[in-house]
Amino acid sequence: MLLRDTCLVRGLKQTSQLRDKFGNRIRMLRAERGFTQEQLAERAGISVDFLSLIERGKNSPSFENLEDLADSLDVTVAELFSFREGSPEAH
Repeated sequence: MLLRDTCLVRGLKQTSQLRDKFGNRIRMLRAERGFTQEQLAERAGISVDFLSLIERGKNSPSFENLEDLADSLDVTVAELFSFREGSPEAH
């Protein structure tokens, strides 16, 4: 395999891991606030299907969606990416 291909595969794996961590973080914050997926999706102005894809690490939100999710969860956008070692969202 070429070095370029190796870097591409590594980058895709890291992106997938970030999506998983981010999705777990959103799920954890939602659960801490006692929101259902339906409630958070409505508050953030996104569909339940899209929120489900985000939480499962299958899709990524836009910058606008990040702001809406952060506002809906009463956190900063930076806090959405706060993955603490040993916490469920860090895996």
